[in-house]
Amino acid sequence: MSEANIFTIIVAGGLGTRMGTEVPKQYLLLAGKPVLMHSISAFRLAAPAIQIVVVLPEGHQETWKNLCEKHQFNEPHTLVVGGNTRYQSVRNGLAALDGPGLAAIHDGVRPLIRPETIRRLFAEAAIYSNAIPAISAKDSLRWVDDQGSRVIDRNCVKLIQTPQVFELNKLKAAYVQEYEDAFTDDATVWEKAGNPVHLTDGDETNIKITRPEDLAVAESLLVSE
Repeated sequence: MSEANIFTIIVAGGLGTRMGTEVPKQYLLLAGKPVLMHSISAFRLAAPAIQIVVVLPEGHQETWKNLCEKHQFNEPHTLVVGGNTRYQSVRNGLAALDGPGLAAIHDGVRPLIRPETIRRLFAEAAIYSNAIPAISAKDSLRWVDDQGSRVIDRNCVKLIQTPQVFELNKLKAAYVQEYEDAFTDDATVWEKAGNPVHLTDGDETNIKITRPEDLAVAESLLVSE
């Protein structure tokens, strides 16, 4: 698969309510520049010719353009307006892509994704039509319901990450489905459409910035590299 046939949709539609800040988490500074810029740069390093679509909340385009100017961030990318749900935001991003090819869907607030991981995921998706990064659970797990709680074998549980990479035209077809609350990520949409899911190794450092302590951890990981 040549770089001319690979794409990424970076979803940055959150408003940062769990961060407890007025600034949405994708715009918070990490090592001197907004979190979202780190995510974009990782894909550009992985594949210089990749086509990048960034999905932002409605009304945030000017804010982002001002941040790019302030931080002299010139990585080429296309802006798309997101929807009320992540599902709608990804669907809007897919509408901006013209396949065939492979498309990665990535959370904009996972700024530590490694370029080598991105390249490996695209390589596996070229074989299996998709590649979903996952890591093993380390803590003990319990299932809780109205009957109480019971132990779950953690060896049977995986924690799912992004980027999730798919054959573009098949993913577009999957996103024709009506939205369901069960669509917590792109792999669930893909699977509901009848496609098998190919899990592969994720990366422990590929953390998602959702709370203030996550930003502190990301800072320390960047310093240690």
